[in-house]
Amino acid sequence: MMGFLMRRRNESAVYFEQHIDLSRTLVWIETQKARAGDVTSRITLFHLILHSLASVLHERERLNRFTVGRRTYQRNDVFLSFAAKKKMSDDAPLATIKRRFARDEKLDDLARELSGEITEARADKPSAMDKELKILLAFPGFLLGWMIALLRGLYAWGLAPRKLIDTDPLYTSAFVANLGSIKIDAAYHHLYEHGNCPLFVTIGQVAQVPVVDGDQIVARPHLTIRYTFDERVEDGLYCARSLQLLSQRIADPASWLA
Repeated sequence: MMGFLMRRRNESAVYFEQHIDLSRTLVWIETQKARAGDVTSRITLFHLILHSLASVLHERERLNRFTVGRRTYQRNDVFLSFAAKKKMSDDAPLATIKRRFARDEKLDDLARELSGEITEARADKPSAMDKELKILLAFPGFLLGWMIALLRGLYAWGLAPRKLIDTDPLYTSAFVANLGSIKIDAAYHHLYEHGNCPLFVTIGQVAQVPVVDGDQIVARPHLTIRYTFDERVEDGLYCARSLQLLSQRIADPASWLA
């Protein structure tokens, strides 16, 4: 009934927030960096979050679904999309990356490959999506609007060109925005009606937070992550338990990573 009662993603959106203690996480990351001989394979907090999220989506498969029209489908693979500024300036464009995360992928391999993919995305060379957008934006506004509406209709019927779907970052398991990289806190973000992304994740900056430890108050590094979730995909309890597992994996990577 969910698909009949709630027709669009943003009227189906549920918002959730987590505060994660990074005391063990940051120590573990520094240990991994010291062991890495190759700079491109050095693990960062963002790498760990992406890897943890992908692992949860593989294990908690009902979270890796999407709703189109009145039907909900199981996704075959885990894809994560994220954006990175090409330069740290107000006028610099965003480079968007969509990547498949294999079930058995190692964190070291992810860090190495992602470093190269981000470098390539930030280069002046136009990506496949940049080329597609340049062609589309050459059309008059009314015609472009009609073409996008046609694409949505074709997708709803399973007839959209696979090439367009594969490169579109909004056809993804989750979209991740690392706002901490530009020194701002996590935000609650809307879901996009275009595409089929049911989960938007925003990551804030690491901050020292006062915590009661026995009879003392100490400062510990904490991270805020905020989620927007299409509840038509799965009920709130399943989603909450999945995100709790994600939080545990970020807070204590040594407990599940060799």
